[in-house]
Amino acid sequence: MKALRNYLDKIKPNFEEGGKFHAFQSVFDGFETFLFVPNKTSNSGTHIHDSIDSKRIMSIVVIALMPALLFGMYNVGYQHFLAIGENAGFWEMFFYGFLAVLPKIVVSYVVGLGIEFIVAQWKKEEIQEGFLVSGMLIPMIVPVDCPLWILAVATAFAVIFAKEVFGGTGMNVFNVALVTRAFLFFAYPSKMSGDAVWIGKDSVFGFGGGQVVDTFTGATPLGQAAVSATSDPTIVNAIGNPTSFWDMVVGLIPGSIGETSVIAILLGAILLLWTGVASWKTMISVFVGGALMGLIFNNFGPDTAMAHMPWYEHLVLGGFCFGAVFMATDPVTSARTEKGKFIFGFLIGAMAIIIRVLNPGYPEGMMLAILLMNIFAPLIDYCIVQSNISRREKRAVKSNN
Repeated sequence: MKALRNYLDKIKPNFEEGGKFHAFQSVFDGFETFLFVPNKTSNSGTHIHDSIDSKRIMSIVVIALMPALLFGMYNVGYQHFLAIGENAGFWEMFFYGFLAVLPKIVVSYVVGLGIEFIVAQWKKEEIQEGFLVSGMLIPMIVPVDCPLWILAVATAFAVIFAKEVFGGTGMNVFNVALVTRAFLFFAYPSKMSGDAVWIGKDSVFGFGGGQVVDTFTGATPLGQAAVSATSDPTIVNAIGNPTSFWDMVVGLIPGSIGETSVIAILLGAILLLWTGVASWKTMISVFVGGALMGLIFNNFGPDTAMAHMPWYEHLVLGGFCFGAVFMATDPVTSARTEKGKFIFGFLIGAMAIIIRVLNPGYPEGMMLAILLMNIFAPLIDYCIVQSNISRREKRAVKSNN
């Protein structure tokens, strides 16, 4: 690392003002600060100094996403070979999924970081690090069959209109990755829903040749429940066998690339909580809100399959766990007061179940719930702060009397 540090110091003057590559100063600064902790210090004022900057925090989140991403790659291959009725080993399934998912990661980062590099150069500012996480989240929350050009358009839309127009990293109101998914859902609904989009059907560089049989169903469990004509449907996999609760927890079900495995998401949650990057108050509150609302619908809800789905299945299906761990805890778009985090998380969990049950057109629910609460997060914080001010004013009046 010392040799790399010396090399960067040697070429750094070329990227500074007056150097022959000064037009790429923001690019060099972003690469340098990604590899090494910035050595800049403040000359005045009171500041808290910490060796962990925002790039390090973002890196921890990316590491926490790895278990869900790796399992998602395996599950893509598993669902594909299950649907076409072919036997395959672990590595064949994994590499099929790896080759299917990797282009989406590349497109996400190339488009998103490309826009951020251009904006940083235009504004003569350093490159913001927020997309380091968003670029990984975006391919993990889309179906495996999502076309790359559509993913590129959605990513560009989200980075420009949900982030840069608000001022860049730390200024956005909405979660960028969820805005990407919302854009895909409403602009290209046929690519985000239906029986065929959750299972890779085509051959990927020679892996998994063959076609899906006509009778398979690749709909997600939530999608099956949303269109069920009975109040107690049997959720099946791609070949018509019943899906067990253990399959739902492990993640061997159709769904977005990184959202199916509760176990893999739990590993990421442990890392986020252990390092203090994510708030346990927000995370736990999401599950409490979802469980409570699920119980309410189980006992007093309409006679529909979604309302009668056991509350614990609501918590492990779809993007509920993934959203609770990696989306609701976003420090930029969530509530920041300690009491506000409880309220913010609880309302997300409750709203997600309400949307699932009462609006079959949006069986996922979690995406819209988080985006809705992103709007109300500042209001929640404002009410908490004003409440604290009012209590202190009353205590001050009493003490003076």
